[in-house]
Order: sequence, then structure tokens, then C-alpha cells
Amino acid sequence: LSAEFETVSVGEIVRWAWEELGPRVEMSTAFGATGVVLIDIVQKEVPELPIFTIDTGYLFQETLELKARVERRYAIEIETLHPKLSVEEQDEKFGVALYGGNPGKCCAMRKVEPMQRKLTELDGWITGIRRDQSSKRSRIGILETYQVGSAEYILKVNPMASWTRKDVWDYILMHEIPYNPLMDQGYSSLGCWPCTEKTAAGGEERSGRWVGTSKDECGIHTSFVAIEETEEKSA
Repeated sequence: LSAEFETVSVGEIVRWAWEELGPRVEMSTAFGATGVVLIDIVQKEVPELPIFTIDTGYLFQETLELKARVERRYAIEIETLHPKLSVEEQDEKFGVALYGGNPGKCCAMRKVEPMQRKLTELDGWITGIRRDQSSKRSRIGILETYQVGSAEYILKVNPMASWTRKDVWDYILMHEIPYNPLMDQGYSSLGCWPCTEKTAAGGEERSGRWVGTSKDECGIHTSFVAIEETEEKSA
């Protein structure tokens, strides 16, 4: 079915996911360029489909403002997930600026754990990731089984997997979709402000993330079992 969906529109895939898994399927977004396009398509095709995001406590102010703009445009409320610890509580327990000394552990607590809690409530998860965002994402399927816990699987739906960066920006400009103004300043992928830099010329879309480290994913798009094992080794 994933192979068949390679020639199916994003809207049709989203409608299929809702018909098959609703109401236990939701979309996540970090308000990147692809994310705002997918929100627009979802609102046109399945406006009742819930959308959620994660506020790590380290988001750019421009990202928070974009969330408010999107909610006003579509008259919706996007659920915000939070880590168990505030930034201040994390600093007290693990030291100030954990993101600098152990970014993997910081991401695991501020992104992966809130996502894990959410996905255990669902049967399906719709994302805005694309194959051309990075070499690590180049082989993602439109439909994938995704392991949340040691034995629990849900369906991960990547309806925009085959879209290119140009496709995304053509859509944004054509439909006048609100996007993060930082993208006009050289950022092509936005996460937490301590770990995000402007994208180098000719670099992959996500090359400004965790610059100077071997890390290139926060962990929410990999198996939670693998992330838990990594954290145990780094603890």
C-alpha cells in the first residue's frame, strides 16, 4: 500500500489515514516549511484531524509566534506537549546547558519522551518529513510501522515523503501560507535555538542542526527502543 501511495496526492493519503485510523490518528508539526504546508492541506481535506506540537522550552520566539499565526488563520487550537521537567528543573538536576555537553540526552528528555507519551495514545501518526531533507531520511516510506515501546507498534504516515524543497516553497508562495521569518535569514530547518544554526551554502536542508557533532536527528523519527538504549549508554 505504501508503494501504491507514491502516486497518490497528499490530501488523499491524509483522508485515507483518517478513515482507517480516526480518531486515534493525529498530525505532529514543528512548524517547518513542510509542516505548514501539510497543516494547510489537512485543514482543506480533514479539518477535524487533531494536530500537536512539542514546546521544548528552547524554541525560537519566531516559532512560537508562527504557531499563533497558524492557529488564527485556520481557527484551530494546536495541542502543545511539554517535557516532564522545565528548563530550570533540568538545569538543576543535570547541569546548566545540557544541550551543549550531552545533546542526545537533552533531546531524549525534551522531545522524545513527550512524543512517546503522546504516541502511546494513538494508532497512527502523520508527519511532514521528506526524503530530500537529509541522507538519513532518503529512504523513508509513505507508510511505515513504527515501534513506540518494546512491543507496541503504530502506523507512521509520511504523506509528503516524495515532495522536494522546491515543491514545498512553490506551494507556500502560491497559497500565501505563513512561514517562519527566520527562513528568510538563512535557516532552512528550525529546532531549538541553542542547537540550530543557519544552513551552510550547498548543505543539506538539516545541516544547520547540531553543528559540530555527529548528531543529525533528535530521535523522534527513530525507534524509541533504540533511543532508550543510547541514553543508557550515555548516562
